[in-house]
Amino acid sequence: MAGVNAHLKINGKEPFTLKRNEAYIGVLIDDLINKGTEEPYRMFTSRAEFRTLLRQDNADARLTPISHKLGLASAERYEKVMQKNKNIEIIKKALKEKSLRPDELNSFLEKLGSAPITEKQKAEKILLRPDVELEDLATVVPDIGSNLNGYSKEEIEQASIQIKYDVYIEKEKEIVARMNEMENLIIPDTFDYHKLASLGGEAKEKLIKVKPRTLGQASRISGINPSDIQILMVYMGR
Repeated sequence: MAGVNAHLKINGKEPFTLKRNEAYIGVLIDDLINKGTEEPYRMFTSRAEFRTLLRQDNADARLTPISHKLGLASAERYEKVMQKNKNIEIIKKALKEKSLRPDELNSFLEKLGSAPITEKQKAEKILLRPDVELEDLATVVPDIGSNLNGYSKEEIEQASIQIKYDVYIEKEKEIVARMNEMENLIIPDTFDYHKLASLGGEAKEKLIKVKPRTLGQASRISGINPSDIQILMVYMGR
């Protein structure tokens, strides 16, 4: 990150920051800045509030577009990842539209100890069952198997993961969107925290020490609570 920003600075470009919902290093840097190093620091995944988004299996999809924009990833690599994403969406669409009959599926479900179906169900819905994997389903239903021919193991696995965790992924994206609104509320460098009579002494001390650039960053400082953020929003005219 230091090297990237050094390059951007000498070329007169805006600094670059990885957000907490974009990469674990974004969580690490943000915590080190806002929480300090008073205690021995350990980087646990539990520190990341968006663990469903920050998965190991989607690192290329998350970071390649960013690195390509910065000039780190080649056009070839970028196009490869974009094609992978397109293929994943094609697989997901096919599973959403494909209906499965009880007679072609129930023996498979019974072997897994999963409840049989009594009427047609979409393949997408069957995949929501924790004991059903897409690769196994492809061996049981010939149509699904033939449709998956030509796609890589990674693409098939990623499509399955996205279907299974879709509800949780969308919920985290909604939270990210709300947090990004706070990240866009810039606190002026000249903002005087001393004038906030309703702000507690500890909160003033922490804010003056850290000097957060945004309300989002201020909200993550240890010792700052939601009521402190509300006070800041009022004084900033929000």
